[in-house]
Amino acid sequence: MKNKLLVILTLAGSFLCGNIFADPPLPGAIFTTNSDCSGVDLNIYASKDLVYLNGGPSHPGAANLPPGSYYVRVTNPGGSLLLGTSVGSGNETPFVVDANGHANCIKLCDVLISGGNPDPNCGYDDTDNAGGEYKAWVSTESSFTNNSTKTDNFKVREGAPPNPPTLCVRKFYDANVNGLKDPSECYINGWPFQVFADDNLYVAAETAWCGQVDAGSYRVVEGDIANWIHTTASDVYPVTLPPDQTVEFGNVCLGAGGGLTLGFWSNKNGQNLENASDFTFLTGLNLRNATGGNQDFNGTLAQNKTALNTWLLNASATNMAYMLSAQLTAMELSIRHPVSGLPSGSALVYGGDCVKGYQQSGQLPGSNGFITINDLMTAANTELGLHGLTPSGNQFRAFQECMKTTLDRANNNINFVQSQPCSPFTCAQ
Repeated sequence: MKNKLLVILTLAGSFLCGNIFADPPLPGAIFTTNSDCSGVDLNIYASKDLVYLNGGPSHPGAANLPPGSYYVRVTNPGGSLLLGTSVGSGNETPFVVDANGHANCIKLCDVLISGGNPDPNCGYDDTDNAGGEYKAWVSTESSFTNNSTKTDNFKVREGAPPNPPTLCVRKFYDANVNGLKDPSECYINGWPFQVFADDNLYVAAETAWCGQVDAGSYRVVEGDIANWIHTTASDVYPVTLPPDQTVEFGNVCLGAGGGLTLGFWSNKNGQNLENASDFTFLTGLNLRNATGGNQDFNGTLAQNKTALNTWLLNASATNMAYMLSAQLTAMELSIRHPVSGLPSGSALVYGGDCVKGYQQSGQLPGSNGFITINDLMTAANTELGLHGLTPSGNQFRAFQECMKTTLDRANNNINFVQSQPCSPFTCAQ
C-alpha cells in the first residue's frame, strides 16, 4: 500500500493519542514551500534541496508569527531524531519575521548543520522514516519547547508526483446550528483537528489549512473545545483523494443569554419586577407543588409575591414536577420582563444528549440537542399538565429532569448559543 500522510493539525501544535494539551502562546504558522516561495500547500518534494521554509498568515484571517528571529531545526516526524539544527551554526536564528509579520524564506539545506550523519549536499541528514517524512521546527528558544515552537512536516521522495491532490480542512461558526455553512456564517481559524492515513505523520501549524497529500483515503477528526458543541459530524471517513477535497466542520459556543435564577425571582430585585399580570399568567400554567397539586396564585399582589418566594425557595426534586415548575417559572418571568439582557424566547439553548434523545423520539421539537426557549417552555408546561407527581421510580421523571436541567442551565446563563465565536476564536477576515 502506498504511504500516505497522517495529518495532525492544531493551534497548540500538540496532540497525544487524541488528547489535546494546552494551547501554546506562540501564534501564526510556518510552512514548507518551493524556491520562489510562492506555495503554501507544498508538502511533497523530490529532493531535500528543494525544500524552503516560510511563515506568517498563509490564509486570510490567520495570525502572523510574532516579529523576531527564530532558531530552526529538522527532525524525523516524531521529533525523536535530530537531523539538522541552526544551533551552533554561523547564524543560529536564520528565520526572521519582520514588524509586519512577514517571514524571510530560507532554504533549509543552507541554514542547518548536521545532526550527526552529515550529508555533503545538504545541512540536514536523511530521515529514518520509511515514508520520507521530516518535521521542520522554528522556535524563539534554542531548546525548542512546545510553547515557543511552530512545526510543519514534509516529505522528500524520489519520483514525487508532479501534481499531488490537495486536502483542505475548514471550520465555520454554525450560528443557526443547522449543520450547514450558510452565507452569513463565518469561517474561524485556530481549531485543532487531525487527519489520519496509514502510519505516517504530517503536522501543520494553523488550522485553516490546505495541504498536498498522497492519493488515498483519509479520516479527518476535529478536536473538542470546552463550551463548544459540534453541529456537524466531528469524524469524517473516508475522504478519498484524488480529486481534491475540502472537509468543513461546524461548531457553536455556549454562554450567557440573560437568564435569571430562582434566587433572583425570589428576592427583592425580582419581586420589584413582578406584577399582577405575572401571577395571572403563572396561575394559567400547569405549575405543581410538592404533592403534585396545582400551584396557583390567587391572593393580593403582596400575598402572591410572598407565596412565590416561599414556593421557589422550597422547590425540591423529590417531586421532579415541582422542581421543573420552579425552573420553568424563572424562565417565564425572565421572558416576560423586557429588561436589557434578558433572554429571547427564540434563543437557542443546548440540552445535550438527553434533549437530543427526546427530540429523536418525537417528544421534543428538533433533532440535534438544540431547542428554542419557547419550545422548551411549551413542552415543559404540557408535560406538567399530564404528570404532576413524579417521585423516584416514576416513568416520566427522567423526561422532566431533562427539561428541568436544560432550563436550570439557561437560568444560570450556561447553555445559550452565542451569535458569534467565543474567545479565543474569531471570525476569519
